[in-house]
Amino acid sequence: MSITEPGDRELIITRLIDAPRASLYRCWTEPELIKKWFAPAPWTTPSAELDLRIGGTSRIVMRSPAGEDFANPGVFLEVVPNEKLVFTDAFTEAWLPSQKAFMVGTVTFADEDGKTRYTARVQHWSAEDRAAHEQMGFHQGWNQCTDQLAALARTL
Repeated sequence: MSITEPGDRELIITRLIDAPRASLYRCWTEPELIKKWFAPAPWTTPSAELDLRIGGTSRIVMRSPAGEDFANPGVFLEVVPNEKLVFTDAFTEAWLPSQKAFMVGTVTFADEDGKTRYTARVQHWSAEDRAAHEQMGFHQGWNQCTDQLAALARTL
C-alpha cells in the first residue's frame, strides 16, 4: 500500500491487489456488490443505483451506525470497462449542477505481475475541500473500504 499526496487538492491511494481487474471493476459497477464493501464498517451501504455511462447517474447511500443516511449523488464522466471510472459530485443527475461540488474521483485498474494495480485518486475543488476530506477520515476510510473491496473481489 502507498499513499501519495501530489498536490494541495489531491488525495491518492494505490494498492497492488491479488484479484483480477475484472473482479474489482465488477465490485465498483454492480449495485449488489457495491453494497457489500463501499462504506467502512460498521457503516453500511443500503442503496446503490448506477447508470453506467458518461453522464449517467450514480446514487449511493451510506448509513451510519446510528442509522443516519448520507446520500452520495453524482454522475459518471468516463467509463472504460475493466480499466477506469471517473465520477463527480458536481452534478446530481444528468447534468444538473449540485449545490456544492466537492470532488472528482478516478479509479483505475491495471494488470501488474498477475495482480491488479488499483489506484483511487480524488481531486477536490479547493485545498480547503481536500483538507476537509482528509479530516473526515479519507485515509482510514478509503483504506478500510479498499480492504473490503479486495476481500470481496478475491471471492468473484
